[in-house]
Amino acid sequence: MKAQGSGWTHSVNWVLVSLTLPMLLSSLGTSIANVGLPTLAEAFHATFQQVQWVVIAYLLSMTTLVVSIGRLADLMGKRRLLLMGLVLFTAASALCGVAPSLWLLIVGRAVQGLGAAAMMALSMAFVGETVPKERIGRAMGLLGTMSAVGTALGPSLGGVMIAALGWQAIFLIHLPLGILAYGLAYRCLPMDLQRQESTVARFDYLGTLLLAVTVGVYALAMTLGRGHFDMLNVILLALALGGGILFFQVETRTTNPLIQMGLFHNRVLNASLISTALVAAVMMATLVVGPFYMARALGMETAQVGLAMAVGPVVAIVSGIPVGRLTDRFGAQRISVTGLAFMLLGLTGIAAMPIQYGVAGYLVPLVITTMGYVLFQTANNTAVMAKLLPDQRGVISGLLSLSRNLGLITGASLMGAIFAFASGPIDVTSAPAAAIATGMRVTFCIAVMWVAVALALTVTARTPMQR
Repeated sequence: MKAQGSGWTHSVNWVLVSLTLPMLLSSLGTSIANVGLPTLAEAFHATFQQVQWVVIAYLLSMTTLVVSIGRLADLMGKRRLLLMGLVLFTAASALCGVAPSLWLLIVGRAVQGLGAAAMMALSMAFVGETVPKERIGRAMGLLGTMSAVGTALGPSLGGVMIAALGWQAIFLIHLPLGILAYGLAYRCLPMDLQRQESTVARFDYLGTLLLAVTVGVYALAMTLGRGHFDMLNVILLALALGGGILFFQVETRTTNPLIQMGLFHNRVLNASLISTALVAAVMMATLVVGPFYMARALGMETAQVGLAMAVGPVVAIVSGIPVGRLTDRFGAQRISVTGLAFMLLGLTGIAAMPIQYGVAGYLVPLVITTMGYVLFQTANNTAVMAKLLPDQRGVISGLLSLSRNLGLITGASLMGAIFAFASGPIDVTSAPAAAIATGMRVTFCIAVMWVAVALALTVTARTPMQR
């Protein structure tokens, strides 16, 4: 039955419920492991650089394969592949929880990231397929809220579980949640259309391999060295560039490409993907630079920094669904532009605010920036997913996730390097407050320019999505 006046049906409500848990789990898998790195280093007698691969392996796996999974879902069926992703994520979580060695834990995290890629990309693709177009905005807002919940919940939940049950608990907690998510998805998601036997044979395996290797090499180039670039980073970036050129050549000549190159003739899609990457990189700067600024320049204690860092996710949680309603009412284009304008205002405030204004001088513009990010992200995803043919939703959803992840990786490395360079010759861990404040201002001035580029692209890309 249709809920009176709501535009929702009972079945659509249950579809959305079944999509929120995979989105929650994929973001929780990213954030909950970070807090356990010191404990893992002690448990496995490993260095920080070694245990850092517990996080990197997850992100690399999720980033390199998300587009390929989206395309495979368009061919095989989204429901089938989402269920497979949930099984893979849950089984890998069990492996991580019982891993006797660090290398096996890292392998488990890589497999877990593969499942998370399917969960993240296909949850968004299902929205475009099952939700009425006039309600896609609020559905995207709901998924964004659940992603923010996972990001915010991870550190605090992980810290409590490690203290009470040991590091294994931060991985084993995914088992009951994964089983519940599988049960809901199996029961509530619509069945895939019948496919021909030859469907999978049309999958572009060479393109998949080339894209995965290219994205993986780029991600390694941006993560190795922790923001300090040397010859290895330069070589990896050159290899990634060469891989990208080769991928483009292969895709233009193959009969059944992984990505139809004609999609990139669409200005709206191009603007959406570039803006997503730029905005994600800028938001990562708040996570990389913000803690150093609050601790070293403002003199805040670790617990106070942790509380302050929770402000952003809380804003995202509270505003996600209302922003979705605004998108449905006023249109994705208008809300995207409004969101980027808010981000410009907030980032300018962060860059210009004198250090004498203290923590309030940082957090108030940060709240404005985060609100703008929620507005942009919800509206941007809605604009793309509402105008696609069914056989495009998986791969385009994967491209959006890829753009976001590459932006996060780039922001963590490049913004961190800019901050370290602008703070002066002294290492940022021991630099004086004035130097840290200078580095922060320079970093966020560059962030303002990046968002200005995203705003210009969004404003000029006004033509409807091509079918």
